[in-house]
Amino acid sequence: ELSMAAGVVIIIFGLHFLGILRIPLLYSEARYHGEMPQASYAGAYLIGLAFAFGWTPCVGPILATVLALAANEASLATGVSLLLVYSLGLGVPFVLAAVAIRPFLSFMARFRRHLGTVEKVMGVVLVLTGLLFLTGSMNWLGQWMIDTFPWLATIEERFTPESLQTDIM
Repeated sequence: ELSMAAGVVIIIFGLHFLGILRIPLLYSEARYHGEMPQASYAGAYLIGLAFAFGWTPCVGPILATVLALAANEASLATGVSLLLVYSLGLGVPFVLAAVAIRPFLSFMARFRRHLGTVEKVMGVVLVLTGLLFLTGSMNWLGQWMIDTFPWLATIEERFTPESLQTDIM
């Protein structure tokens, strides 16, 4: 039942990304315009919190999908690994953008015209993922991918808590 419910929710979010189903709450926006006399670590932290709060409608559907995938995994380590990789994918671009802000702003100015296409592609991917969950085909797809690309079966072994611990030591 959890897989079917996750499939329905993922499909709804995918349809939202595609613009077929409009969820008004995900379009709402709240802004605060305050004066900040100087930059500080506390100010940067507060801006980060505000950004995270405001970005939740954008990131929420993807995070819900990753959480559903993690919840359906057989082991805690696999679920944690999925969330770790998602977090790296979300955080590393921000760190790189902070380190190279000028080239990043130039790139974003050029890439901005493609954001609608990226959103539509993500919507299609979410709908397909939801259909796989809904039909119970996610395991079949996983097995097909491992049969077709055997190196995928070794990824989990590389990122288990035990292997990471031995790599650190």
